[in-house]
Amino acid sequence: MTTVGLIGSGMIGGTVARLSVAAGHQVVLSNSRGPETLEELARELGPLARAGTGAQASAGDIVVVSIPFHAYLSVPAGPLAGKTVIDTCNYYPQRDGQIAELDTGAVTSSGLLQRPLSGSHVVKAFNNIFFKHLLSLARPAGAADRTFLPIAGDDPAAKQAVTAFLDSIGYGTVDAGSLADSWRQEPGTPVYGPPYGSFEQEAGTPASEDTIRAALAAATR
Repeated sequence: MTTVGLIGSGMIGGTVARLSVAAGHQVVLSNSRGPETLEELARELGPLARAGTGAQASAGDIVVVSIPFHAYLSVPAGPLAGKTVIDTCNYYPQRDGQIAELDTGAVTSSGLLQRPLSGSHVVKAFNNIFFKHLLSLARPAGAADRTFLPIAGDDPAAKQAVTAFLDSIGYGTVDAGSLADSWRQEPGTPVYGPPYGSFEQEAGTPASEDTIRAALAAATR
């Protein structure tokens, strides 16, 4: 049984937690407002879930960072040393403020997160799909309508761990390359949103491996 730590338990983080519990994983929920604000969600998710601090969530086997990007420096580097960290975050200048390195394309948002987490292995995932679609499109391995998600990272073992985790919660993966390549799944690219259906369509549309590969290949800067 894997323990999944959530640093940020909002729309995407909370959905990953829900899928993880359904797959039999333990989850530790955390946010910036304190464990007491997550006790209701933990009770709803059942005995495999508990609310905790960021430090407690960081002790998970896999840790999911799902916070507004402007807060990326608040992620605790020390407790995450040696860990696989899934980065679901997106850079939205209208919310996060302008970050020159991201605006010029000098670095990707996941690359920027990796800097203070130099002892961790960051893998980009879950950032390109609407949270309602993430919940509704999960399918078991081998299903004809299984949906695929792109992942990007610099450490092969970490990407393998994330691939296995996504498989366990109902998703196939497409390797989108390194963190430097992860711009191909950032906001505004063909793989961000549309392959899974419109936001108005709550159930979403399954996206095959070929669909995701084609969308990644169509990305331009």
